[in-house]
Amino acid sequence: MSSLVLNIAALVALLPAALVALRAGEGRSARFRLCLALAVAGPALAAVSLLGGHWQTSLSAALWVSIAATATLFALVAHASAQGWRLAPLLMPFLAALGLLASLVQWVEAPLPLGGGAVPAAWLDLHIIVSVLTYALLTLAAVASLATFLQERALKRKAPTTLTRMLPSVADGETLAGRLLLASEAVLGLGLATGMATQYFETGTVLTFSHKALLSLLAFALIGLLLVGHRVCGVRGRVAARVVLLAYLLLTLAYPGVKFVTQVLVSH
Repeated sequence: MSSLVLNIAALVALLPAALVALRAGEGRSARFRLCLALAVAGPALAAVSLLGGHWQTSLSAALWVSIAATATLFALVAHASAQGWRLAPLLMPFLAALGLLASLVQWVEAPLPLGGGAVPAAWLDLHIIVSVLTYALLTLAAVASLATFLQERALKRKAPTTLTRMLPSVADGETLAGRLLLASEAVLGLGLATGMATQYFETGTVLTFSHKALLSLLAFALIGLLLVGHRVCGVRGRVAARVVLLAYLLLTLAYPGVKFVTQVLVSH
């Protein structure tokens, strides 16, 4: 199956969930669950087919892997949490937009050779899995924080909207974001450690101050400060949401952002 057909199929698989999620009253309906299962299966099959058994450096493949991981993680959160499914009106359209970007980028990207010849394959696989999981967790945390931000703003203005009525309450959104942030910080810390080990295998140095490393360290520090601030000073609400969104922006610039610059902008 050609990559074009794979991209189109995966993108189409995301659209029903994005549309159903924006309809008030769907909630955890059977239609919602079916569309969510399709949104998980489509990108997952596309990612597996594009990778072909080995990791690729292309931005489009990385985006599809991230979409598949985030959709899968969201399905688990939606099943385990009474309010997790309420993130769907923000998350699913965002994933559909990412899928469209992945489909468009494929035509202009220039994948770079995959390094790590001196790195044990198992160790490199572990680093990649941890990195993907980190980005998926922080994506969900950022969406939960954005939901909290929108809810607080609507309450302050005393003007709830159709969208905010579908989102988690402020308290539920903060609880979700807090738990996801704790998991993100732990996994990101593991990702930084495995990244340093990978760097050591390749160059003999533990840390090279590349754009990716610096941005990842900044995101790690921001999340850590926010978690400490929440426990010690009670930092929460819109301030916390802004910090989470900034950390997500930094990690986006560190992972797909660097790939976009090197494979799309610089190569052309």
